[in-house]
Amino acid sequence: MDFRSVLADAFLITGFVFVMMVVVEYLNILSAGLLGDRLKERGFLSCVGVASLGTVPGCLGTFTGVTLYVHGFVSFGALVGGMIATSGDEAFVMIALFPRQAALLFGILLVYGIVVGRAVDRITGERFYAGAPCDAGLSFHRGERIHGLPFRGGKPRMRDVFTRCSIALGLALFLLAVVMGLIGPPVWNWIRVSLLVVTAVGLWIVCTVSDHFLKDHLYGHVVRDHLLRIFLWVLGILLAMEFVEAANLPLEPLVREHPVWALFVAALVGIIPESGPHLLFVSLFAEGWIPFSILAASSVVQDGHGALPLLAESRKEFLKVKAVNLAAGILLGLGIMAVGY
Repeated sequence: MDFRSVLADAFLITGFVFVMMVVVEYLNILSAGLLGDRLKERGFLSCVGVASLGTVPGCLGTFTGVTLYVHGFVSFGALVGGMIATSGDEAFVMIALFPRQAALLFGILLVYGIVVGRAVDRITGERFYAGAPCDAGLSFHRGERIHGLPFRGGKPRMRDVFTRCSIALGLALFLLAVVMGLIGPPVWNWIRVSLLVVTAVGLWIVCTVSDHFLKDHLYGHVVRDHLLRIFLWVLGILLAMEFVEAANLPLEPLVREHPVWALFVAALVGIIPESGPHLLFVSLFAEGWIPFSILAASSVVQDGHGALPLLAESRKEFLKVKAVNLAAGILLGLGIMAVGY
């Protein structure tokens, strides 16, 4: 087992995911939550809007959808569509490992989420949340609309300076490692150039944002809540894949002989409200061990940890969403498998 290579891949994927999360977080604040405000509509536009939020990599779009739902602004069908469309933090990993197939998957999930969401609304008559509203999960702080763009302002505190320098140093080292070929492609190609450009943008964001954005969004959300957990999950999955290859375990023939059972397992694992378990199926697809249909079924059911605020608010609503998405995921997976993918 080449542990050094596995560690380098884990750092590469985690670094790329981190930078993309920084960029998405920044754009979310830069837009001043405008898209979230526009979703306070009824009908088809609501489903389209929440599903579109779900396609944004990471958990912010799903958190916003949950918050809008528990405030009674969007219907149950719209929430279901958003949960179907999302791929959570795994979306960043899929972009890093297989960008073309990931783009196709995201497009399918968006359209499928809108269709299923509207069908649910038609059947239930656009049912809205009946419980008391809760603010959990909304990462956009309303005060930022007043303060304007998330650029630096005022006299920084030493603790914030240390946090900014630490994150910037980490990104600079990641950038240097990519330039020197220590991680990522060994030759100059579009992947290495893309890594450099995205990392440079992330470094610029870290150096220019306000102390509030740095503390509450970059450190409080991206670093503290995501970074270590993503790295450990990625490293664990990569080590497991190396072990399977080294031990010559018949995983690929087993999936090939029993694809329907593998699809059901992937869909059931998607019920877990956590980002990591889905990474297994992302990695298996990247290695060519499972077909696109199984990845699609898993992606429909799982929503990273975007549904955790809903679980905290109402276990009943959480189970309803998961039940609908489990059925929708199995149906889509079997349909794709039937046409040979």
